[in-house]
Amino acid sequence: MQVRATENLVERAKKKEPDAFTELMQLYMKDMYKVAVAILMNDEDAADAIQDTILVCWEKISTLREINYFKTWMTRILIHNCYRLRKEARKTECLEEYEEPAVYDEYKVEWMEALASLDEKYRIIMTLFYSEGYHIHEIADILKIPKSTVQTRLQRGRAKLARYYYGIERKV
Repeated sequence: MQVRATENLVERAKKKEPDAFTELMQLYMKDMYKVAVAILMNDEDAADAIQDTILVCWEKISTLREINYFKTWMTRILIHNCYRLRKEARKTECLEEYEEPAVYDEYKVEWMEALASLDEKYRIIMTLFYSEGYHIHEIADILKIPKSTVQTRLQRGRAKLARYYYGIERKV
């Protein structure tokens, strides 16, 4: 039932119904946040990437061919925006003090620290797989890399997280 309701929202959003589009974006806001933070490692930059993604989705939703793939399409746009923002930030990078989260969530802070210990190529795949629930073939499609690469990075990311959490020494 949930899938049909989402498809209905996408169909209405394609017809430029603002309320349907707003509801659709609110439905996926947490998912977008998790992906953006996994790439950018910063709440403010993640918010900028999400805002840019929402704008692009509104402007380009008529180009979406398969309504079933809305989330994949939106996530691909978000990832592109995150990489663009990071590239722009490198040009004007300055060191700033670490900002504590507004609401202290020990688990979230620990998870973010663990993710930060990973190279980005592992971090994005771990986030898409575990936090967003994408399947390996969907991640391969989103990132435009072979499924075998996704599987390898997922396995290596798990091993690196195990070493981070438990101090397990395994060659990866």
